[in-house]
Amino acid sequence: MGMADTVTKEYMRSNKVFADAFNYLIYDGEQVVKPALLQELDTTEIAIPFALDEKENPAEDVVQKYRDVLKSAVIMQDAEASYILLGVENQTEIHYAMPVRNIIYDALQYGKQVSEVAKRHKSKGDRKGHNKGEYLSGFYKEDRIRPVITLVVHFGADEWDGPLSLYDMMDLKNERLLEYVQDYRIFLIDPYKLTNEDLEKFSSSLGDVLGYIKYSKDKKALSKFLNDSQVMIMDNDAARVIRDVTNTPIYVPEGKGEIDMCKAVRDMIEESKQEGIAAGKAEGRAEGMAAGELNKAKKMALKMYKKGDSIEEIAEMAEVSVDQVKEWINSAV
Repeated sequence: MGMADTVTKEYMRSNKVFADAFNYLIYDGEQVVKPALLQELDTTEIAIPFALDEKENPAEDVVQKYRDVLKSAVIMQDAEASYILLGVENQTEIHYAMPVRNIIYDALQYGKQVSEVAKRHKSKGDRKGHNKGEYLSGFYKEDRIRPVITLVVHFGADEWDGPLSLYDMMDLKNERLLEYVQDYRIFLIDPYKLTNEDLEKFSSSLGDVLGYIKYSKDKKALSKFLNDSQVMIMDNDAARVIRDVTNTPIYVPEGKGEIDMCKAVRDMIEESKQEGIAAGKAEGRAEGMAAGELNKAKKMALKMYKKGDSIEEIAEMAEVSVDQVKEWINSAV
């Protein structure tokens, strides 16, 4: 993963941010998913629930392939559901087969749950009294699985232009046939489409991060957003997301801690102004020196001309062009 991938995933691993994203999606900002009750799942432990012919298709290769798919995702669960949060950093990272990818995310989680149930039954040795189908799958009639919800957060200022459902990826004109094709839509948080009212529904720094990204390409709108906030205290992980995703050259201390984003941006602007002023002064001094040297050369050239030296000799001595010497002479007449 690149730097932006790394910082966004680390940021999303915060229980508070993770819960905030799903509370916005499912409960309109109401604090229903509790950060303290979330438990992160290790994507390297994802199992494939179906037996494979290892002679023709090694199971290890298949499992690793799908684990790789999940590398950029953060997965957590509570007593009610399993949640998958995927961050997409910018326009170039938009996955135009995202609905299919999300099917894989969800299927792997459901598969993991089925495998865990089967393992529990096997460890207890409680296979008696169940039918052949239950015996083969390891999943019994009375067993239940948790729902899986996958959410994509677009950490980019441009509008998401990828497909939002499986149907969007198809060019199927036969409506009769379409009745038998399952659709699969993705759930997306896209800063471009968030209103100020939407941003206020977030309870963590996620609202400020998405708001900054939303306005990052419009200096006037971004300035208003920061001025309206006055103080925007956020943890360093959130500030790194803004820094790396929007290429805002702010200083963020290493490690954990907090930073006032509004002050950091103001300090950055002031520092840029001072550097600009210093550069302007230096350039002015250089131009002044150049003008002074040129004036000396002009005086010398006019004196040599009065003494009868040729224009070519004067140009060579003054280290200027013949045309420049002629211009000086004509302006002095």
